[in-house]
Amino acid sequence: MHASEEQTGQEHDGPLVRAAQYVRMSTEHQKYSTENQAEIIAQYAARRGFEIVKTYEDSGKSGLKLEGRLALQQLIDDVRAGQADFDAVLVYDVSRWGRFQDADESAYYEFICREGGITVHYCAEQFENDGSLSATIIKSMKRAMAGEYSRELSAKVFTGQCRLIRLGYRQGGPAGYGLRRVLVDEHGQMKAELARGEHKSLQTDRVILQPGPPEEVETVRRLYRMFVVQQRSESEIAEVLNGERLTIWPRFITISGSSNSCAEPQAGWGRR
Repeated sequence: MHASEEQTGQEHDGPLVRAAQYVRMSTEHQKYSTENQAEIIAQYAARRGFEIVKTYEDSGKSGLKLEGRLALQQLIDDVRAGQADFDAVLVYDVSRWGRFQDADESAYYEFICREGGITVHYCAEQFENDGSLSATIIKSMKRAMAGEYSRELSAKVFTGQCRLIRLGYRQGGPAGYGLRRVLVDEHGQMKAELARGEHKSLQTDRVILQPGPPEEVETVRRLYRMFVVQQRSESEIAEVLNGERLTIWPRFITISGSSNSCAEPQAGWGRR
């Protein structure tokens, strides 16, 4: 590390080292947008003498595991196959490489790169990833902290969702047959009915369930009358509905033991 270059922002003079950049964005913080990461990485590359020749980007991907992160998988595959035409990988920080719940998994993927002759640089970290004892200790702590952040965030989100459920707010998923999702503001005032596939845009807004069109509500009541009063079986009821060409399946799954919110006394959520 050349302190003068780091402090003054002076660009590197001399031959450039070919490098790839890896950027990842989940949905946790806007400051971790891939564009912002790429800007910091570009500044680091200019100071340190790297030429970015390839970008691996995982947008909207969790860092908890490798599954689903196609760009990181491709990076690892390229290194293993000897097809990487670069000598370094530039990453914004340790958490962008991954928030693996096992810190050794994060270390393993970095080791694959190092074994292939490719160094990994964490551009926004305050330590040099040079294999020294101090760097190894700090990096191990950073990896553990990155994983712990996800565990704590998950617990906080789950607790918050449980509270909103108890207050009567919907926490995702389509409405059952006979119901509709309605958007309300922070004061509980109705704003609009949400069409299938639409979502709330303001953090303070909430979604509740309300009875849908009268004909659907009447169909649900009729189903229960046939099942409870007339003692008809589910297959008999299905035969009646199919004969009348009522297309409510599979949104209305079964009457007894149904997972559909309109077919239970109350909707279940968060069961494990």
